[in-house]
Amino acid sequence: MMKSVYLLIIFFLLSCGQIEFIYENKSNLKNPIYQKTQVFFTGKDIASLYKYSSIYFEGDGDDLYELNININEEKTRRSVQTNQAIEKLDYKLTFDYNLFNNNIDCIVYKKTIESRFTFEPKSSGYNFGSDQSLKKLYDSSVNNNFQNFINDLVNIDLESCSNEN
Repeated sequence: MMKSVYLLIIFFLLSCGQIEFIYENKSNLKNPIYQKTQVFFTGKDIASLYKYSSIYFEGDGDDLYELNININEEKTRRSVQTNQAIEKLDYKLTFDYNLFNNNIDCIVYKKTIESRFTFEPKSSGYNFGSDQSLKKLYDSSVNNNFQNFINDLVNIDLESCSNEN
């Protein structure tokens, strides 16, 4: 019995020898403006902006950067019933980012990123399930938009002014 336990332990240890950890490469985890940025929002007010901005930017008082984000929203009725109730609604969120470096007193990066999603309301009146579904679509859209912005920043020199011609 003890031999089989020892063989099982040895087999387990040998089989786990080639495990590669996802976060072993730290370059995938870089966010050059994390805890160095004060964020300001204008335009469309989305509740999840504040939740995700604290995750991605979270200033600590010593703000090297100032990030201004202007959000515009366009809604397009894609499918309307005969009684004019909406069946499908397309949303387009446009995020205009302006990253300002306070040390060199200039804009170091400008970017516009669009997010799109389609929403299908389940009733023409109040529906808690539809409201929660729309909230989750907004959350996902904001999260993906911030992630795309951070991914672009990794390759940018944040110590030199952008060409603003």
